[in-house]
Amino acid sequence: MRVYGATLDEETRCVHFSGERDIVAILVPCCSRYYPCFRCHDEDADHRLERWPRSAWGEPAILCGACSATLTIATYLEVNRCPDCAAGFSSDLAVHAPHYFDTVSANLRAAA
Repeated sequence: MRVYGATLDEETRCVHFSGERDIVAILVPCCSRYYPCFRCHDEDADHRLERWPRSAWGEPAILCGACSATLTIATYLEVNRCPDCAAGFSSDLAVHAPHYFDTVSANLRAAA
């Protein structure tokens, strides 16, 4: 799966978010491309990033950079780790999710 943007490694870390657990890429609905973060999208695209509406959270739109498994948005919002390989995801979801997902509640998954 191709990931666009300023990626640093095969696990989808980018120049903006390069922590150990920054290993997901998100399929953005506006251009049907995977990006590691909203900043990578904004630097690469000529349009504004569209967020996923709650009605589409059943879509497989999250790529685990550790094993390349694809998760639905709903699953991603509920788990701390990849269900396939157990790689841990960033605990900053509550801060970053509003960039990608519409009507995100304040009670997102807890930190791992």
